[in-house]
Amino acid sequence: MRIAILGTGALGCVFAARLAPLAEVWMVGTWAAGVEAVRQHGVRLYEPDGRLRQVAVAATTNPAEVPAADLVLLLVKSYQTERAAAWAAQILAAERERGEPALALTLQNGLDNYERLVGTVGARRAVAGVTYNGATLLGPGEVRHVAILPTYIGLPRFTASGHAASSVVPGQAELEQTARLLTAAGLETHVEQDITGRLWGKALANAAINPLTALWRVPNGDLLASADRRALLHALAEEVAAVARGLGITLPYADAAAYVEEVCRATAANRSSMLQDVERGRPTEIDSINGVIVAQGRQIGVPVPVNETVWRLVRGLTAL
Repeated sequence: MRIAILGTGALGCVFAARLAPLAEVWMVGTWAAGVEAVRQHGVRLYEPDGRLRQVAVAATTNPAEVPAADLVLLLVKSYQTERAAAWAAQILAAERERGEPALALTLQNGLDNYERLVGTVGARRAVAGVTYNGATLLGPGEVRHVAILPTYIGLPRFTASGHAASSVVPGQAELEQTARLLTAAGLETHVEQDITGRLWGKALANAAINPLTALWRVPNGDLLASADRRALLHALAEEVAAVARGLGITLPYADAAAYVEEVCRATAANRSSMLQDVERGRPTEIDSINGVIVAQGRQIGVPVPVNETVWRLVRGLTAL
């Protein structure tokens, strides 16, 4: 089996290192230093207990060099989805040996990546997912797997723009096979009949935590440092929960405010990806997180003034 991983960042390195013993793995990305480091030394993965694994993986900046693959994992930033989806369409094998199509699985942050992936590779090949694995990139091709947590894959009931999902989609057997592969690689994975709740559940945490850490330049745990910070954290989360309810989406937890506090405590020392993007002067994923929530709130008439404010504040940061 051949797997292509699009993205050479922290999670791209984790998934590549875990899957390499089970399949031929290729990493594809635009970060030249990351690709060269993997070519020269493989992926250097530090386990949560500090043990180092060094795994040989093929890597390239040119998707045309990748032989046809059976599975493509999208682990790039949301603003890179269009390019990654085009690469996925180029790399996917026409058919598996048993006559089933190869699959493209997005495990990205944000709510609109699946819809954009479908637009390029087709609904029959696209799968959505949520991973709770945590990783810190230490340098090109070098990563620490800080949290080994479950991944969920499946198909959403409707897309981020509110359209009903296609009925021509991957079958249950294909999803189960993909989940078994990831689980065998040490990445516990479950199939959900409707992944929508999971997608929104993670997006809620991202929408509440990421922009505030980026604006205040603090790690996650510092969002609980004062009543004022907690109040804004809660307001963001509760607005997202209200939009989800308005759309008929059941979140995987009952109390949104309590959940985001729990995430902040569990990841207290973590510096969110959005904070790191702002510090490095890179684009953020704010449009695919809070921006989608604002659009959905407007569409169904649910007020989201706090999400709209932080959405515009973060966009303003990256425009400087």
